[in-house]
Amino acid sequence: MYQDKLQMIQDEVNNVLRGKEAVVRKVLAAMIGGGHILMEDIPGVGKTTLATTFAKALSLDYRRVQFTPDVLPSDILGFSMYNNQSGEFEFHEGPIFCNLFLADEINRTSPKTQSALLEVMEERQVSVEGETRKVEEPFIVIATQNPTGSSGTQMLPDSQLDRFLICLSMGYPGHAAEVAMIKDEVWKQLSSVKQVISVEEFKQLRDSVEKIFVHDAIYEYIVSLVEATRANELFSMGASPRADIALLRMSRAMAFIDGRDFVTAQDVQSVLVDVLGHRVKLSTRARAEGKNMWACMQELLYSVKSPRS
Repeated sequence: MYQDKLQMIQDEVNNVLRGKEAVVRKVLAAMIGGGHILMEDIPGVGKTTLATTFAKALSLDYRRVQFTPDVLPSDILGFSMYNNQSGEFEFHEGPIFCNLFLADEINRTSPKTQSALLEVMEERQVSVEGETRKVEEPFIVIATQNPTGSSGTQMLPDSQLDRFLICLSMGYPGHAAEVAMIKDEVWKQLSSVKQVISVEEFKQLRDSVEKIFVHDAIYEYIVSLVEATRANELFSMGASPRADIALLRMSRAMAFIDGRDFVTAQDVQSVLVDVLGHRVKLSTRARAEGKNMWACMQELLYSVKSPRS
C-alpha cells in the first residue's frame, strides 16, 4: 500500500543527493521507525541538504540551529518574557517546537546546551522554568557533528549518543555521482523538491511500521547481539538495553521499506553497525590489532548464531 510512496520519497531525496541511496534508505527507515539520526562527517558532503530535502518531501515543519560555543539552552527551548501590556510573563517557543529539528554541528556547543536536548529527544517534552510543554508529533532530531578531534569540537556524552537511533556517515560521493552533481547543478534542485506525503500520512506510516510481525527467534537474536557487546573482549563498553529497542525499530522499518510484513535476521544484520556503532567503545585490544568498528561488528555477528529465515 505504501511502497510507491516510500519509493517516491527516496527518489525526491536521491535527485538532490546523488550516489547516496543506501544512506537515504536508512535515514528514511529511522524516521518512520520513530527515532533520531546522528550524521558524523566532514563539512560539505550534504548532511544539511539531506535534512532539508526530507523535510520538504515529508511535509514536516523544519527548523535549523547552527550550534556554536555561545548558543544557550534558551536559544533552543525558548524563554519567558514580560509583557508590559498584559502584565504577565509570556513564553516564547524556541526552534525545538517543530517536526524536524536540525542540530547542525552539535559537538561544537557546550555540554550544558547539548544536555538541553536530552529530555525532548527521549520524552518529546520540554521543561522550562518549572513548566512542561509537549512538542508536536512527529518529532525528529537530525544532528550533525564534525569528526572527533576536529578544531573546536568536544565529544557528545554517552547518554546523548544513546538517544540517537542510528549514526551514519555520508562519505564522499563517487566520481560519477560527483560529476553528475556539478553537471546538473543539483544544489539548485532543492527548491523544486515535491511534497510526497502529508504529516498525517507520515504518522500512518509509523503506525504501520509498529505492526510489522517479529518472531520470538528474532527477539532472542536482537537481545543476544546486544548482550554479546558486553561480554566480547573487542569492546570496553557494551550497549545498553535501549539498543535492543533501537535494533527492533530499525529492523521493522527496513522490512517495511522492503515491502514485507515480517522481520528477518538479515534486516537486523543490515543495521547492526548503524545502531550499535555509536553505543559501544572499542577495547584497547581491538585498537592495538588495528580493527575498526565495522570489523569488530562483523566478528560480533559471527559469534552469535543467526536464526533461520
